[in-house]
Amino acid sequence: MTYDQLAAASTALAGRLAGVGRVAVWATPTPATVVAVVAALRAGVPAVPLNPRTGTRELAHIVADSAPAVVLAGAGDALPPVLDALDRIDVDTAGGGPHADFPEPSPESPALIVYTSGTTGPPKGAVLPRRAIAASLDALEDAWRWTGDDVLVHALPLFHVHGLILGVLGPLRRGGSVRHLGRFSTEGVARELSSGGTMLFGVPTMYHRLAEALDGAAPGADGLAKALAGARLLVSGSAALPVHDHERIAAATGRRVIERYGMTETLMNTGVRADGEPRPGTVGAPLRGVELRLVEEDGTVLADPGAIGEIQVRGPNLFIGYLNRPDATAAALTADGWFRTGDMATRDPDGYVRIVGRRATDLIKSGGYKIGAGEIENALLDHPQVREAAVTGEPDPDLGERIVAWVVPVDPAAPPSGDELADHVAAQLSPHKRPRTVRYLDALPRNDLGKIMKRSLHA
Repeated sequence: MTYDQLAAASTALAGRLAGVGRVAVWATPTPATVVAVVAALRAGVPAVPLNPRTGTRELAHIVADSAPAVVLAGAGDALPPVLDALDRIDVDTAGGGPHADFPEPSPESPALIVYTSGTTGPPKGAVLPRRAIAASLDALEDAWRWTGDDVLVHALPLFHVHGLILGVLGPLRRGGSVRHLGRFSTEGVARELSSGGTMLFGVPTMYHRLAEALDGAAPGADGLAKALAGARLLVSGSAALPVHDHERIAAATGRRVIERYGMTETLMNTGVRADGEPRPGTVGAPLRGVELRLVEEDGTVLADPGAIGEIQVRGPNLFIGYLNRPDATAAALTADGWFRTGDMATRDPDGYVRIVGRRATDLIKSGGYKIGAGEIENALLDHPQVREAAVTGEPDPDLGERIVAWVVPVDPAAPPSGDELADHVAAQLSPHKRPRTVRYLDALPRNDLGKIMKRSLHA
């Protein structure tokens, strides 16, 4: 679609949405989703993106909680019965009429209501104001030198911050282009980057597949390497990219992947700058306008480099609060407006942030030590017989918590022994960080963004 076609299609739809309280968007990776979201933004109506793969119970909760008056969907989309009570508008991507201007709502007015993954209960709707979206995208313009000449390539889902806000609204705010693959493939990435793409956004699962496809024996490896090498920026987010994959991609292409760190409630917090040092294992320094601090459990602000603390952030990138959940909003924010992320990290002397994991699942207290799961996972992935790895803690009467490694071996018929893996980690890191238990799996459970669902491991 050209900008003129998008303007015409969204004008026609925005006119039908005037005065509607909220709209749900059946967020498939199609132009219909883009037109629907742009129309809602132009009409000043908050949009609630719906993941088409959401189960019935969770979808019913989201619809009841957000109470949209209308659902916007592609003409051929089959919607589940839980949406039958909503008025449906089929999005016409080819339609339109005379261009029209719509009054710009206040910066604090809600733009999107994006539901969290619900790992600790039913999903909560994070209310994102127009101010937060603009602040985050403009901070990334500054950090990544993002311009209207950039052509963004990605295959991220359009119901979440990464794919929708960064991956669609980002190019639109800059006046640039986006090429969505519909479904991720290494061939699609190579094709689009080779024909004008300048930036690639992905999650670690995608970059892992790219690293595998760059193996010299893989078909098309040379063409893929050349395509990736020609990109201006390769950006990974939504979860930590293992150091092993960083190094494999860099060795094959001469190009380093950079990482950034954000959340649904905060949008983007940190990022490696286009003119900065791509340092594997870090997510860069705070973006323009974002304040970031590390805090001890008792609230003490940590200043020492290397000390592990919870990330708290404050700035124009923050959400308004959780829809219908003042209790959860109050619990997430300090009295002076800092958001408690629940992510644990250290800071390098130059301000680069190193995330060690979630406080609830990735910070292991064993034998008096605070241990981040991430560095152990990276060490395990460096073992030649390990394809995937996750690390968690389990109660231990002697240590408090023992380190448990969940491993997908390269050869399921001949996996490396637990002692071998423990010795491998101890040699790379230190003895107290070695796994005490190793469990073998065929695959790690992941969500739509490629994040490992560690609670599912224990279940």
